[in-house]
Amino acid sequence: MAQRNTWQRERVRTALSDARGFVSAQDLHASLRDDNTGIGLATVYRALATLAASGEADQLQSPDGEAIYRACSSEGHHHHLICRSCGLTVEIQASDVEEWAHRTAAANGFTRAEHVVDIFGLCAACSALRRDDERDGS
Repeated sequence: MAQRNTWQRERVRTALSDARGFVSAQDLHASLRDDNTGIGLATVYRALATLAASGEADQLQSPDGEAIYRACSSEGHHHHLICRSCGLTVEIQASDVEEWAHRTAAANGFTRAEHVVDIFGLCAACSALRRDDERDGS
């Protein structure tokens, strides 16, 4: 059964699209609250779950275990490079990862294997800033 598209879900979808990188439900709710939408936190969670289930949003866990979301700009299976400093996110296709995952699963007797690969690091701009800070003694 298809869910109807409510104005609340549309506002959450828009706010998620406007966010830079991945964002938590709480942060998205705070942004919507600042815009005086009157949308409650439970509604934000439900909308994000629906968007993630439909493939319109990516959901992953941050390094500290919090569920974070991002408007998905790629169709199909993909992976992410995520900057720990600024949140920049790059969606990537990685055939080497796909081959490794299936090969590793098969070698251990697993079939119909699925996987999620999200790589956290520093983007080029944040790495350059960090090098500048280290050079300046900050």
